[in-house]
Amino acid sequence: MAEVLVGIYGASGFGREVLPLVREQLKGKNAEFVFVDDGDLPSSLNGYPILRYDDFLHYDARDKRLVFAIANSAVRETLANKCARDNIPTLSVRAGNAVILDGVSMGEGSIICHFTQLTSNIRIGKYFHANIYSYVAHDCVIGDYVTFAPAVRCNGNIVIEDHAYIGTGAVIKQGTPE
Repeated sequence: MAEVLVGIYGASGFGREVLPLVREQLKGKNAEFVFVDDGDLPSSLNGYPILRYDDFLHYDARDKRLVFAIANSAVRETLANKCARDNIPTLSVRAGNAVILDGVSMGEGSIICHFTQLTSNIRIGKYFHANIYSYVAHDCVIGDYVTFAPAVRCNGNIVIEDHAYIGTGAVIKQGTPE
């Protein structure tokens, strides 16, 4: 029996990028890692099993957690609701070299990738994805299920609503303090 079973929901490109982050974050813990995906995929990928959600639920483990590595925010929300219904907690992920300064609050299920910087006094909702080299400056408010593709630059005093997808290399101009 696994002590901790961690599933990366989504076995596509982002899932394959996130699994090593989770593995590093839980280094030294007695954890097993799997991909969870309900598509037509092989039984394993990059040396890790791929389970369907129902198989993940029935896997013998004391503690189960999921990380949602899926860009589509509506799908992330649906999965979060399904996990809440099934009492499966989610895991927030943070790369070891991410920089997070003072006064930053983040909701559950966030993924903060390598070289991401969050400066000060930032409020971020649940299930936020900050891909590699993203940046969020002071006094920003970011909603739930927001995705920053790689290298997004969000300057200070910005409000981003729920379910926004900000594309690769976008630069969001400085806002005005309220």
